[in-house]
Amino acid sequence: MTALWTSAEIEAATGGTASAPFEVTGITFDSREAGPGDLFVAMPGTAHDGHDFITAALQNGASAVLSRKPLHCPHIVVDDVAKALESLAKAARDRLDPKAVVIGVTGSVGKTSTKEALAAALTRSRKGHVHRSVKSYNNHTGVPLSLARMPRGTCFAVLEMGMNHAGEIAGLTRLVRPHIALITAIAPAHIENLGSIEAIADAKGEIFEGLEGRRIAIIPDDTPQRDNLVRAARGHAEEVITFGRSDNADISALHAVDSTGLGSLVTARLLASELTFTLSQRGDHWISNALAVLAAVEAAGADLAAAGLALGDLGGLKGRGERHVIALTGGEALLIDESYNANPASMAATLKSLGEERVTGRRIAVLGAMRELGAESEREHRAIAEPALVAGVDRLILIGPEYDGLAAELTGRIAVDQVADVSAATERLTASIAPGDAVLVKASNSIGLARLVDALAGGRTPAGQEALR
Repeated sequence: MTALWTSAEIEAATGGTASAPFEVTGITFDSREAGPGDLFVAMPGTAHDGHDFITAALQNGASAVLSRKPLHCPHIVVDDVAKALESLAKAARDRLDPKAVVIGVTGSVGKTSTKEALAAALTRSRKGHVHRSVKSYNNHTGVPLSLARMPRGTCFAVLEMGMNHAGEIAGLTRLVRPHIALITAIAPAHIENLGSIEAIADAKGEIFEGLEGRRIAIIPDDTPQRDNLVRAARGHAEEVITFGRSDNADISALHAVDSTGLGSLVTARLLASELTFTLSQRGDHWISNALAVLAAVEAAGADLAAAGLALGDLGGLKGRGERHVIALTGGEALLIDESYNANPASMAATLKSLGEERVTGRRIAVLGAMRELGAESEREHRAIAEPALVAGVDRLILIGPEYDGLAAELTGRIAVDQVADVSAATERLTASIAPGDAVLVKASNSIGLARLVDALAGGRTPAGQEALR
């Protein structure tokens, strides 16, 4: 396997000192993910210090360590591990071929799903290696790691950037230096920290500050903040492309219909052509994601027909729409895993998708709290009433006191169970799920609803419950 980094290259990038010459084929700062050929980066942290996990990383097969102190294994000593990782990220970005295309992705909702779909579309074009951020590595440590992992022969790089506060994306985008910057959507995620939806749009718009080379900005047309985003982009971009369902958007859906209950058949108007494709993912929000993907593919000069085929082949992402068939006595039920993230916009979109499911049983939604809504929390949680009613949800299992207002609003109109935690929600669902049901599971990741999904879909049975099979 070709070396990702040699010790000499790491020394040159970081100013560190190597114990002896070596090569690595991967990088991680999570000892649980370390494997043969990896450089383990002993990152400092607020709760844990990576130096405490060096032994575990080596036991898992790591070949070398980036550390602030000498070790009895292949290593490079640096003064500041976090700064060294950032320096390695800059070196990775600098060594890219001038013809390579770097695409930065941010947004309040849909950024990880869009990043994955875009990487799949570019990979299908077969024009060279496509590198992408893994998982949701999109913050001040995840972005440098994703860059440092980028092979020198990369042709396309798709890098996700997230934020909790103003100024964070500005720093990340200057590290990524994208040729194309894409904003998926603006929604009241992180409004607790930023104060208003306008401030959120401003913070997302920081991504344009890092544009270089071709300098193309891609912006959602279906948002009240569209004009502000366009103005922000024009200060840094040579070209601004809008996407959305409106006819006014540069990239739009001329036609979109449900296709056999498993996705959508979409005809999109692009900058220079039209494309008809099948989108495997359900819901209007995925149509928007697909239009954003096609805008980026066209801007990157990649194969649009191949991108359409990739959008038809997308599998579900864990925690972001992955679908599980649950075997039950007498039949099967459908479990839709949206457990990784939630905010008002994505909650409404996924409830709408649940309402479009073709079911012979009930539509059930297991909902955990939406975090970082600040003073808007009570109102936004209560506002879920309308999309739940419109979707024809038959039963709600609500977790936590954030849903007191919603429970009061819907009692007598929908069957509502309000429980204290994920364990209780798992027990309620396990005891009542029946053949023909479609179950949506959605919450902010910190709620831990992935445990419910694992219990039902992972072959494990919740404590005290009989097996579903």
